Amino acid sequence: MDRLDYSKGLPERFKGYEIFLERYPEHRGKVVYLQVTPVSRGNVPEYRALRRELDEAAGRINGTYGDFDWTPIRYLTHPVPRALLASFYRLADAALVTPLRDGMNLVAKEYVAAQDKANPGVLILSHFAGAAPDMEAALMVNPHDADDIADALHKALTMPDGERRARWDHLEPDVWRVTAVTWARDFIQALGKARLA
Repeated sequence: MDRLDYSKGLPERFKGYEIFLERYPEHRGKVVYLQVTPVSRGNVPEYRALRRELDEAAGRINGTYGDFDWTPIRYLTHPVPRALLASFYRLADAALVTPLRDGMNLVAKEYVAAQDKANPGVLILSHFAGAAPDMEAALMVNPHDADDIADALHKALTMPDGERRARWDHLEPDVWRVTAVTWARDFIQALGKARLA
């Protein structure tokens, strides 16, 4: 779940998934990448171009790797109700949260919060996400490196149960400790301490 925005690293993420399918053919027919990206700023030419780029990438990947009973990428550009989104998070074996640069990034926290503690999925997180310092148990990737994304996705999907649970055990408390309220408070305190040059 990301809004349609350049900062989210969506073309790089699609490229990482494409490399994943090429490099790890054992996952073909088994892994579906669901990208929910409600259109924002649809009347801005740059955002229309980004949407066109993603449409073309999804079409290319689906055309190259898909067949009549498997579509590699499901790409939704309309809003999804919160309850359905929570279900998507809970059912996902892995989440790619790979912004090029971001603030707190609630998507990473929502994904972790939605997991079943007995069988949690794996969070793949950009080094440049605002949540990264608080979520070190995630698989960290460079969002500019599609090979890194591909390899992390393979690692997440083949990770032993014990390691998945151990990572989630480290991530879950931070979801409740570092909230939007604590982030805003800390940000305002930092602003108060800053000196004007």
